[in-house]
Amino acid sequence: MSALPKVVASSVIRGSQLGESHGGLYLVNLDDGTAEQTLDWNRTDIDVSGRGGDRGLRGIAFHADRILVASNAALLILDREFQVLENHTHRYLQHCHEICVVGDHVFLTSTGFDSLLTFDLRSRRFSHGFHLGAEDSSLKVRQFDPQGSGPAPSRRFHLNSIQANANDLWFSGLHTPGLLHLSPGGLSLASPLPSGTHNATQLQDGVIYNDTQADCVCYQNSSGETLRMPVPAYDAAEILNLDRFESSVARPGFARGLCLLDAEHIAAGSSPSTICVYRLSDGRRVAQCNLSMDVRNAIHGLAVWPY
Repeated sequence: MSALPKVVASSVIRGSQLGESHGGLYLVNLDDGTAEQTLDWNRTDIDVSGRGGDRGLRGIAFHADRILVASNAALLILDREFQVLENHTHRYLQHCHEICVVGDHVFLTSTGFDSLLTFDLRSRRFSHGFHLGAEDSSLKVRQFDPQGSGPAPSRRFHLNSIQANANDLWFSGLHTPGLLHLSPGGLSLASPLPSGTHNATQLQDGVIYNDTQADCVCYQNSSGETLRMPVPAYDAAEILNLDRFESSVARPGFARGLCLLDAEHIAAGSSPSTICVYRLSDGRRVAQCNLSMDVRNAIHGLAVWPY
C-alpha cells in the first residue's frame, strides 16, 4: 500500500463542563499513527446542556490557503497554522454537522433547523437556505433567504451530511429515508439507507456512510449490496470515564466522521476518538490511530490534509 495521506480530524467531548476542553482539531499521520492537537476548543460562552450541545468542532473543508471548520453555530476560517481568522455566525445556523466547498461557496448542514445553508466566500455572507419539511407524507424542500424570514427551529430529520456540485445537492440525516438528491428538477431519493446514519457520501457506483446505530462504516453498491466494516471494540478496562456516563451521554463505538483517502481506501471515525483506514475491496482495516481513550471524546469530522 502506498503512503497514506495526513488527515484533519475534529472532535466533540460530550458531557464536558465550562472551563474544560470540549473538543478540538488534530492533524493525524495515518502512516505512523501519530497525531498533533492543533486547536483546543475550550470556549466558555457556550451552552453545555445536553450530551453534545454547543461543544466541539464539526465539519471540515478547505478553500485556497484557508481551513474551514464548523462549530455548533458558526463557520470558522483558519490559516494553515490553525489560527482562527474569522468567525461567521447566523441565526439560522445551529447544531451544524458537515460542510463542503464548491467553488467560492460553502454548504453547511444546519441540523437545528432541518436546513442547508450556503455561505458566499466572496461577499462573506450567508446567501441561500434550503429547508427540508414534509407535506402530505412527502418530503419537500423550500428555499428561503437567510437574510429574511426562515424556518422555525426543528431537528425532525437531524440533517448531518452534505455533498454538492455546481448544480446539485446530496444530503441526508439520521431520520431521512436515505441520501436525498436536490437538483433543478426537484427532490429525489438517490440511495435508500438505514435509519441512524452519518456522513453519507456518493462514491463510485454506490454510497459510503457510517451506520452509527450499528457501530460500523458501510459501502453500499448500486445493487444494494452492503460491505459492513465494524469500528474497533475496546476492552472496558481500557476506556476512561466509562462508568461515569450513561450511553445516552457517551458510548464507545459511536461511528461518525468519514472521508475518502484514495480510490481504494476510506478513513472513518469512532469513539473513544479513533480513526481507522479501511480497504474498500474487502473491508479490511489496514491502519488505526487512537487520539483519546476517554469515552466522551468522539470524532466528528474528517478531511484529507491538502497542503
